[in-house]
Amino acid sequence: MDYFKRTKINKILLDDIIPLNQEIIILGWVRTIRLSKEVAFIEINDGSCMGNIQAVIQNPDDYPILKQILTGAAVRVVGKLIESPAKGQKYELSVTEVQLVGEADQTYPLQKKRHTFEYLREIAHLRPRTNTFGAVNRIRSKIAYAIHKYYQERGFYYIHTPIISASDCEGAGDMFRVTTFPLNQAPLKDGKINFEEDFFGAETFLSVSGQLEAEIAAMALGDVYTFGPTFRAENSNTSRHASEFWMIEPEMAFADLEDNMEIAVDFLKYLFRYALEECADEMAFFGQWVDKTLHETLEHVVKSDFERLPYTSAVKILEKSGEKFEFPVKWGIDLQSEHERYLTEKTFKKPVVVYDYPKDIKAFYMRVNDDGKTVRAMDVLVPKIGEIIGGSQREERYDVLRDNMIAKGLNPEPYFWYFDLRKYGSAPHAGFGLGFERTLMYITGMANIRDVLPFPRVPRWAKF
Repeated sequence: MDYFKRTKINKILLDDIIPLNQEIIILGWVRTIRLSKEVAFIEINDGSCMGNIQAVIQNPDDYPILKQILTGAAVRVVGKLIESPAKGQKYELSVTEVQLVGEADQTYPLQKKRHTFEYLREIAHLRPRTNTFGAVNRIRSKIAYAIHKYYQERGFYYIHTPIISASDCEGAGDMFRVTTFPLNQAPLKDGKINFEEDFFGAETFLSVSGQLEAEIAAMALGDVYTFGPTFRAENSNTSRHASEFWMIEPEMAFADLEDNMEIAVDFLKYLFRYALEECADEMAFFGQWVDKTLHETLEHVVKSDFERLPYTSAVKILEKSGEKFEFPVKWGIDLQSEHERYLTEKTFKKPVVVYDYPKDIKAFYMRVNDDGKTVRAMDVLVPKIGEIIGGSQREERYDVLRDNMIAKGLNPEPYFWYFDLRKYGSAPHAGFGLGFERTLMYITGMANIRDVLPFPRVPRWAKF
């Protein structure tokens, strides 16, 4: 129904390319409607941008359908684009035809008032129609495009890694099991569940990361990246944790930790710069209604020369700070958000890359340094939240990798293929992970990860 004949509102309000007095078709949803004997005004939004177009209808009595049109209804409006005499809007539509496409009654829950984010999570199927969540979804789409653009322009290949995996990349064990066994009726062998009889003939899970498989591709294609959903069965209800989220994980062959840091910093700056320059409409909204320091924060990151310091130096700074941290600082701990924020906000007053972390607190695949106590790991820290990127140079030495895996209580046998990468043409390589939703939180200022996911999956919540 006029799909290719319609004019999207963003072409009028943002691109400003539609000639005046041209007849156009608008398809969208009613935000508000005001009726009088002389004139009627319908505010219409089609989801293409923040702004609405005002449809002006002279002699409303000639359009009896107007009495059936309420807030939330879908409409088709035909008219001429004209300059608006009203303050605060450049154009309006002088209507010649109105059609009610899909009605909405008075129970429509998104009336013209502010709703709490908690309430809107209950109606996640309707919240994209609000200004806030319309902007969230548009910027999510635009930043996803920017991610592909960055890597494609630099010769990286996009790799689809499996969602169903038999490997625990992180060694943490917080994974969702995938099985076709009926509950309470799993076959046993020697007193344990016999996964050889399951659908895949092995114990399988939803993936926590695409990194290990990305390493396979990097050892053949050179530079690759993954961008897909990952899953963590961590029973955490914080504002920064979700059970289903998206990760960007580049992997570079013949690269060391220094190369990794260069790419991570450049990539992060690129995304923030893209948001500021290419998502101006949405960013203006978030800057006005969500976080008034948003532009300043992102500009600061983009313009900063990131500080780089070893973990050991970072711990010494924190120990000498005199600050009373909730989590006491000593060498060997995993830095907490409060420690990371102190480094970025008080010590250096800019983003920081911390590297060479203790081996005992990092994953089995990270390259061990010559001291035998630290690994070639890095975390990129930014003001306000702390860590935003984590990565490492991978362990390319067969024997060292095997020893490290056994020391962490992992069975090397299921990872035979991973060891083959070290057996046949091994090469230094490195990569990192950037959580898509946490990046969106930083870009938009949204405080809860549930509000940058279209349909959040968290403990005891999997609606829609």
